[in-house]
Amino acid sequence: MIMNSNCLNQPKFKLNQIVSFVGGIGTVKSVQQQDHLWTYTIEMSLGAKPDFGRVGAETTILLAEQDIRQVNSQLN
Repeated sequence: MIMNSNCLNQPKFKLNQIVSFVGGIGTVKSVQQQDHLWTYTIEMSLGAKPDFGRVGAETTILLAEQDIRQVNSQLN
């Protein structure tokens, strides 16, 4: 089967897109191609503010494309 190489060279997720992964939900902050694989910097959603307040910035993680899922934006 012949696949379109352009399809393989495009990232699946876009900047500022909300995505899910094992451990939570977050927003794509950057996309980088490494050895024909896409990696994403994801800023995790904060959730409820604790009683003692927040210390520092949000948690940011680096994930491979296969570890990320699209969040359905339609409300039922």
